[in-house]
Amino acid sequence: MLINQLPGLNYSFKKPEHLHLALTHRSYGPVNNERLEFLGDAIVGMVVADILFQLHPKFSEGALTRLRSAVVRGETLADIAIKLDLSPYLRIGNDAKNSGARRRRSILGDTLEAVFAAVYLDGGYLEVVRVITELTGETIANLPDIESLKDPKSRLQEWLQSRGREVPEYQLVSESGASHAREFTVECRLVDADVSYIATASSRRKAQQAAAVQMLDHLSKV
Repeated sequence: MLINQLPGLNYSFKKPEHLHLALTHRSYGPVNNERLEFLGDAIVGMVVADILFQLHPKFSEGALTRLRSAVVRGETLADIAIKLDLSPYLRIGNDAKNSGARRRRSILGDTLEAVFAAVYLDGGYLEVVRVITELTGETIANLPDIESLKDPKSRLQEWLQSRGREVPEYQLVSESGASHAREFTVECRLVDADVSYIATASSRRKAQQAAAVQMLDHLSKV
């Protein structure tokens, strides 16, 4: 039986099949929510950019970009998905289910993007703007200062360059796991010092950022 609403999502689908598809992970079969994720990613980025543009008329492009990234990044969307209790409604293949995919934050965040796309297709732009505004309102109201929103790689590079030192190197150490649960291990190494840190995450970029955080922590204690 198809459902037409999710608890916490202030929207009832006229066509429940839109929501049904949004909740279908690629591990379930060839008909899944990947295309909706693509569309939802663009939609939530546009809506949040518009909100921030109106809220901060004096902020530069770079500042607005950092604010938007803080709102639409996977971790933030996963937090919203958890508050919506999205996990029990996901349609996931048995292998992925057994590996704990239902609780993976990356999957929850991607699924929320697909749900946003489903709302857009079902109810139009004004409805998805309303839904996204409601769900991201608390996050936007509590965003930290601009400087702290710079990603760790950027902060590490700026720290080194401001002291006349070479930028760090990032090297992929290993890649493992099933297609729905890939893990990347990356090394961050200082070119002009015998110091390196290794981190593992669900994407190469996340692993690089995590390794950069460790390096920044080390440098702050030197």
